[in-house]
Amino acid sequence: MKILIAASATLITLAMPVHAAGDAEKGEKTFNQCKACHMIASEDETIVKGGRVGPNLYGVIGRTMGGVEDYRYSDGLAEKADEGEVWTEEKLAEYVKDPSEYIGSRSKMTYKLRKGGEDVAAYLATFSD
Repeated sequence: MKILIAASATLITLAMPVHAAGDAEKGEKTFNQCKACHMIASEDETIVKGGRVGPNLYGVIGRTMGGVEDYRYSDGLAEKADEGEVWTEEKLAEYVKDPSEYIGSRSKMTYKLRKGGEDVAAYLATFSD
């Protein structure tokens, strides 16, 4: 019985999603730097009214990179989409530090978020499944 409980606990732990060590509350404040180009809007409501230059970031965590329909991505992100790469909090936090370096080619996102990427990723994760 002890082995069954230990095995169950291990499986539950392994099944839990891995999150970056970010603070969603801090990320909400830091996201103010992002909303010049990005919005967060579900089909039913606009959570953060922002620009439309960049893709809508609602549901970005867990979504295929370059996965917003009708948005024209850079070649680098389009390649990531073709490879089936999926945004995680860790990947997004790394991407925002230097988007072009992350994708290995010129990115449309020229802004670099040197600090707070983990926090923004944690904040955006609150709008993802």
